[in-house]
Amino acid sequence: MPANDLPLLIEAARAAGEIAARHFGKGPESWDKGNGQGPVSAADLEVDRMLHDRLLRARPDYGWLSEETADNRDRLDRNRVFIVDPIDGTRAFLDGQRSFAHALAVVEDGVPVAAVVHLPLMKMTYAATRAGGATLNGKPIHTPLRRRIEGARVLAPKAQLAPHLWQGGPPPVSRHFRPSLAWRICLVADGSFDGMLTLRPAWEWDIAAGALVAAEAGAHVSDRHGAALRFNAAHPQTDGVLVGPEAVHRGFLDRLQPA
Repeated sequence: MPANDLPLLIEAARAAGEIAARHFGKGPESWDKGNGQGPVSAADLEVDRMLHDRLLRARPDYGWLSEETADNRDRLDRNRVFIVDPIDGTRAFLDGQRSFAHALAVVEDGVPVAAVVHLPLMKMTYAATRAGGATLNGKPIHTPLRRRIEGARVLAPKAQLAPHLWQGGPPPVSRHFRPSLAWRICLVADGSFDGMLTLRPAWEWDIAAGALVAAEAGAHVSDRHGAALRFNAAHPQTDGVLVGPEAVHRGFLDRLQPA
């Protein structure tokens, strides 16, 4: 991986934040994408076009996968691929909530090697490189150790803790939520919360960047079965996501009903 991929991602994410900030609170045109995919706005598409042009101009040999770009399967033949969510948390963005993010990653042979999750209106920039650690606003972050899952503060949609999904009922945790999935993962990385989970299929653009940040901070990151996440798949979804320090991650796995 070129040594300057991370600065490239950071600069692009900041440029994305400038576009989003210009639209924020001004009611940009939006519509529902259908098939349960949720809303998209003119801001999402403007950010997507900028990132596509800027990143591929700098790395023309990389592939491209984005929530807001029609998929080009040529990416499957590329060793390195940009995986991008132009605005993660579009619904929150349109509702006037500041907790949306731009999630950008470079994936090499299925593994994230550089990543940024940028929350422009909250002035938070998470970044990571493979084997290079993770940072928040330039300062190293580490996922704190925890001895047990009992009492853990976990980020999850309410439906994911429904009793029928768990052996003997859901784990004894306190549930919390944030709109951006990428940010939820990063909030475990920096120790703000003790774990996060989603048991539904997760799109790669929502999780690739956060997964590297969390792993480099020391968290355990896997699909709902405990398998390592791989990216740039022909169908770009993973079977859920579990993130947490070892005891919390193991607590999820031990209690989940077999899928």
